[in-house]
Amino acid sequence: MPDQATKVLVVFYSRDGAVEALAKAVAEGAREAGAEVRLRRAPDIVSESVMAKVPGWKERSERMIAEYGAPTTADADWADAILFGTPTRFGNVSAELKAYIDSLGGLWFQGKLNGKAAGVFVSTGGPHGGNESTATTMFVPLSHLGFVIVPNGYTHAKIHHGVGTPYGSSMVAGPTNNPPTSDDLEIARHQGKRTAQIGAALKPLRA
Repeated sequence: MPDQATKVLVVFYSRDGAVEALAKAVAEGAREAGAEVRLRRAPDIVSESVMAKVPGWKERSERMIAEYGAPTTADADWADAILFGTPTRFGNVSAELKAYIDSLGGLWFQGKLNGKAAGVFVSTGGPHGGNESTATTMFVPLSHLGFVIVPNGYTHAKIHHGVGTPYGSSMVAGPTNNPPTSDDLEIARHQGKRTAQIGAALKPLRA
């Protein structure tokens, strides 16, 4: 990958796999735009006794950390654009992903995140479970950190028909943890490509 390639970090938290699937689609879209991509999964912060109450949680966590690695501040420093993915937790971002966002204070203090592109994508268990509130709430810390927020807007025809949100890609997993639909994944790929392209346009301005 040439040095001038736009660098995109896709960092997410996923317990059951829905947000992981969206993250992979976002990464695919960024690569379609010619970006170099790092995919990272935020680690769990609860005890193993809590994880044991949900069948397969610990095993999925170990698999994802082994496959993607945990995000570091060096990943954020490296990136020209970052996309943050989370399940909703009572209408808000998961504690696991928020812990990573909170860890970026050192980069913020140095001004190293100013002008980088950022986007968000989310999943919830029900149609009114907080996808939009989670996405827009995440805009607040990202604004403080200096990111240029890149929403989806209505830049894809399927968003006009209720796929995703204008704030970021989203899906409803439902009580049985359904995977994303093909339309959900299409919008996620669109978001990854769009954010990578805008990250590329912002890159010379940061220099």
